[in-house]
Amino acid sequence: MDAFELEALLAARAASGRPFHEFLRSHDLSVGLYVLPAGATDHQSPHTEDEVYYVVSGRARITVGDEDRAVSGGSIVFVAADVPHRFHDIAEELVLLVAFGPAEYTHRVDHDRRGPLVADPAKGAES
Repeated sequence: MDAFELEALLAARAASGRPFHEFLRSHDLSVGLYVLPAGATDHQSPHTEDEVYYVVSGRARITVGDEDRAVSGGSIVFVAADVPHRFHDIAEELVLLVAFGPAEYTHRVDHDRRGPLVADPAKGAES
């Protein structure tokens, strides 16, 4: 079993200096914590996998495709693969639990090689 505590995940995310912290990954699922401060700009682009956002805390709006709605603690939003989406009008720090199925970037394509994007172990990242 893998189990996580929100406080520890928030600390790890803050220490990384990045808004997104992936803490669980398998071939079929990845889960992370995404934090946007009040007034921030969400620079996401569409993902190649379906995703679900669970709002842990905060208040904002989200636009998915041409739909827009308010979100706050307890809201759950599904975003289909390749659909443009972003959070905006962030009134209170937004803490989001994000799940990708399958794992984030599993379907990403390397257009130069005309095949799936693969990890380069030497770089420790996608190549």
